[in-house]
Amino acid sequence: CSRHGCPRCRYQRSLDQAPQLISRISRPIMSSCSIFFVLFMGLPSTLTALTYEAHASSGSAISLALTLRTRKVRAASAGKVVHKTSYHGKISIGTPPQEFVVLFDTASGNLLVPSRECESEACDSHASFDPEASTTARSIKCDGTHLSEGEEPGPIKISFGVGHITGFCLEDRICVGHACKTGGFIATVEESSDPFEDFTFDGILGLALPNLARTKSFSLMGRFQSSHSVLRHSLFSVFLSNSDLEQSEITFGSIKEEHMDSDLFWVDVIPVHGYWEVRVDDITLDDKPLSLCNGCRAAVDTGASDITGPTAIVTRIQEALDLDEGCSNYDTLPNLGFVINGRTFNLAPSDYINSEDSECELALVNLDMPPPKGPLFLLGIPFLQKFFSVYDQASQRIGFALAKHMRSAPGVPM
Repeated sequence: CSRHGCPRCRYQRSLDQAPQLISRISRPIMSSCSIFFVLFMGLPSTLTALTYEAHASSGSAISLALTLRTRKVRAASAGKVVHKTSYHGKISIGTPPQEFVVLFDTASGNLLVPSRECESEACDSHASFDPEASTTARSIKCDGTHLSEGEEPGPIKISFGVGHITGFCLEDRICVGHACKTGGFIATVEESSDPFEDFTFDGILGLALPNLARTKSFSLMGRFQSSHSVLRHSLFSVFLSNSDLEQSEITFGSIKEEHMDSDLFWVDVIPVHGYWEVRVDDITLDDKPLSLCNGCRAAVDTGASDITGPTAIVTRIQEALDLDEGCSNYDTLPNLGFVINGRTFNLAPSDYINSEDSECELALVNLDMPPPKGPLFLLGIPFLQKFFSVYDQASQRIGFALAKHMRSAPGVPM
């Protein structure tokens, strides 16, 4: 392989000439696995669609609303059928734009899509980026700096728990709706079959704090924050539907109050590890403290299908709930609450239990993340369907409000 500018050729030459640069992304393993598992079943799903609304404000700031359709996915687990959801949307890269369906993920830092040069089976069913078809694409180092004349970029290898990818870092024009900025991203040239082959989306768009990205130039919100002309405010908000009667929405630059059924409750973020991470005071059942937490923390994770937590604590909660897998005690189960900054965020049984064909399963999964980033809860889709969330990067805080749904579960106070 000798074609100049070919990522596959550069990859092969780099393996011969230099040690491989290995970067283990700090993405929670079980969070990734839970989504990977759902997609592994390969069942039919509705193709994600995206629309946008642009609202001019003072100066040239723009607020973009991205409308996403909910995908309901059933996955077989231990001989049972459970109900899972995931949320995708479209972005574009390059000039002219090349479109990709991506997972908007608040617990990842980078944008990752397949390259046209990827020959892995996992890339065959996904859209791939062709740098030669973009007049604005250029190779860069993975620290965000530009290459010297004649310098070849080195590959980057990223581990995702059960799988891995190898790729190169590129820079190009990246657009979410009509908001566009030049930034860095990772184009893969190799993807492991497990779990990437069965993804029903092309890539992942990281929306964590900028320090979880390779550099600030790889962070979407980091780029938007540095250019005041792009967004009205340096924040985004997420509304996740709980039925097919409504569409989910992620809004960059403003807060869609029509999705709120209560006032916002703001909580300061612990920014050390780059997650949208908050302190959890305790866990409650029907507002009764279980005294399980001593320094508990939780990351708010739009990419997690379930709520996950340390095995020692989750096992205690599971024992206290004593869920009958045949759903016989469903109607008598308590509200499950997370106490955050003194406020209890309650989930009804319909929020934290997946039920299908008279079988019930907790959407509460064991996950032991090692220090220093763990132990850590991940507040995934069951929590985020219940609570509308706002991610304020400028103030490093996150806001929660009871989500206003067209079809709601029985009322549970927040």
